[in-house]
Amino acid sequence: MTDFQPSSRKNTRRRQIQMLFLGAASTFALAVAFGSAQAQTQIPSVTVEAPTQRARPAAIASSRRAGATRTARANRRSTEQQAAPTQSASSNGATGERANGPVRGFVATRSGTATKTDTPLIETPQSVSVITTDQIRNQGAVSIGEALRYTAGVSGDVNGGSDTRFGGLQIRGFDMTMPGLFVDGLRIPSSNYVHFNGLEPYGAERIEVLKGPSSAMYGGSGTGGVLNYVTKLPTAQQFGEVSISGGSFNRYQGQFDMGGAANKEGTVLWRLTGVVRDGETQVDFSKDNRVFIAPAVTFKPNEDTTITLLANYQRDRAGWGLQFLPASGTVWPNNGRTIPVSFFAGVPGFDAFNTEIATVGYQLAHNFTDNVTFRQNLRYAYQHNEEKVFYGGGYTNEAAGQLARYGSYSNSYINSFAVDNQLQGKFTTGILSHTTLVGVDYRNTSFRDTAFSVTTSSPEINVFNPNYSYDYAIGAMYDNTGVKQSQVGVYAQDQIKLGRLSFQLGGRQDFVTTQVDNGIANTTAAKDASAFTGRAAVMYNFDNGVAPYFSYSESFLPLLATGFGGQMLNPETGVQYEVGVKYQPLGWNALFTFAAFDLTRDNVAVYVPAAFFYEQIGQVKSRGIELEGTMSLADGWNLRAAYAYVDAMVTQDPVNVGKAPTTVPLNRASLWSDYTLQNGPLAGLQFGGGIRYVGATWGDDANTFKVGSSTVLDALLAYNRDNWRLALNVTNLADTRYVASCYSMSGCFYAEGRKAIARLTYRW
Repeated sequence: MTDFQPSSRKNTRRRQIQMLFLGAASTFALAVAFGSAQAQTQIPSVTVEAPTQRARPAAIASSRRAGATRTARANRRSTEQQAAPTQSASSNGATGERANGPVRGFVATRSGTATKTDTPLIETPQSVSVITTDQIRNQGAVSIGEALRYTAGVSGDVNGGSDTRFGGLQIRGFDMTMPGLFVDGLRIPSSNYVHFNGLEPYGAERIEVLKGPSSAMYGGSGTGGVLNYVTKLPTAQQFGEVSISGGSFNRYQGQFDMGGAANKEGTVLWRLTGVVRDGETQVDFSKDNRVFIAPAVTFKPNEDTTITLLANYQRDRAGWGLQFLPASGTVWPNNGRTIPVSFFAGVPGFDAFNTEIATVGYQLAHNFTDNVTFRQNLRYAYQHNEEKVFYGGGYTNEAAGQLARYGSYSNSYINSFAVDNQLQGKFTTGILSHTTLVGVDYRNTSFRDTAFSVTTSSPEINVFNPNYSYDYAIGAMYDNTGVKQSQVGVYAQDQIKLGRLSFQLGGRQDFVTTQVDNGIANTTAAKDASAFTGRAAVMYNFDNGVAPYFSYSESFLPLLATGFGGQMLNPETGVQYEVGVKYQPLGWNALFTFAAFDLTRDNVAVYVPAAFFYEQIGQVKSRGIELEGTMSLADGWNLRAAYAYVDAMVTQDPVNVGKAPTTVPLNRASLWSDYTLQNGPLAGLQFGGGIRYVGATWGDDANTFKVGSSTVLDALLAYNRDNWRLALNVTNLADTRYVASCYSMSGCFYAEGRKAIARLTYRW
């Protein structure tokens, strides 16, 4: 049960009891872990299991162990901690894969996003979808949104794919764009004022989506789930690749990824990944340029310690690809006419979205013994956004196609520091085996946003015959908001196994302080909040690869927005019940999953544009089912299929009880398959394609009109020879024109039309 903002002795006492329980459980688990690891030969009732390594006698654990033993153990650890860019996959899926390492093919077998431990997906009692680099490459995904298109219950481009700002992440019917983005297990700072622009997919080793609440591990996060972007890490294997590409919308891109060992001992590893792009979008006058560079260096000072330094720099010089268009002329014709997909509502030479991002951090791992490990992940991030835009504000004369437009010029800044400390122990108590994790994390984030009104001599524009004016004037400041938030969380988790039966118990206590300064009204609002969130699950793994499970999880999200009168809003909370079955067929490199879920999100906040503040409408429920199948066979065949049924409804609200949220389809389905010829004169020829279906959605909160369903085709044709690969990817093959989503009668967004990109890659 989630409990926040205690205001009485009863709540205070309850919080103390929860903290006492959590602390006692953590202390006990660590005591057992240390005791069993260091004194296993003296206590018969407690034994240590080392699944991947042989347990060391005390004499070998001392500084007098033999050099040969040291070298062999270092080699084993090197294999586990730093995997090569490619891995061999056997037919039963036993790949030697790591939770944050590369995957050959489409089928990942391990993940750390749900548990923060390296756990097989078939033993994880919650829905997790993994998108591998091979899938991203074969499908030609050039954004995170495109990479998620074949994932059950998830959409990464709710706004249609042309949004150069942040796309739109939706998981199980809930918008997770702001609260659901993580990089290497640390949340990306975001607010209603500042957001991290689209992550570069080429910099990811894998993209993982954990569906449902996850606050028991991550603290403040959304009810729908989290997206965890796993960064490419250095490897011991020398490798490299460079590629150039070009295609639709005058898009030209070069990228490279290379690395290996920097010394013959293999104690220093490096990797460098980069992207340079010059391009446009389907919207007139809208650029989409990017520079991305991500260096990484791993040091292994001894056999027990690994530290990886990570950094990246990203600079985007883009236009405002997202156009706020009326439903009349997009969803349905306006007097028989439709607004062109390329229509631009802004002022050429003014509209822009410019972003600069810099991050630096490290990942530290130290093994006290073969069964006790300390990990620390740390990151500092900075971002500056410059947004200049004229956007559509609805018709002033619908029949004539005259569209009102409003201008804004804003600068947003963000500074964030985050660190997560974890201590993991593996041990047994009688017939039970445990993987216990305790941790403390801290996050401190500050935002600043300033915005000015902008006017032009042409406050209206005709959507069918635009006449662009190039003059504008920056006016008065209408927003000057600063936000500071700090969060401390203490958490514990125990993964317990009894033969084929496993249990997962987790709990976390969070303390959050938030302050919002309004420089226009010269007011300050502050709020302290705390919450205990939990997670519990049970799973049974049959020997035929079938694994049914049940899980319960909670979420807690302190809000950064203010309501009427400037007061801080209460935190959002959420609860999920999930039952499912996972199936990993013997002899196949495949994973099939089914899940049924019941999600409840409370204290939901919505923006009131006319009043420039947020209000909490009450409660939204989301119930549904998901099916997903992923397969990579040794003969070169990859397949991914997904289906989701999501029934979302507002259940508490002053006005819209019983209504469905906008942009949430009842049904969503997709199928992708590709095949590479293995023999004969055409060996290396690869072809494939996919089909995506998105059901109809409601276009406004009152459910007065619907946005129609869509079916889209994608295609792949490639040829691989020696170290070369030439590929052509086409999305929306039939150039289907459709509206991706609407939020109101005057806020609709076109989906991206046909896009073809050819890419030439050389690897060594």
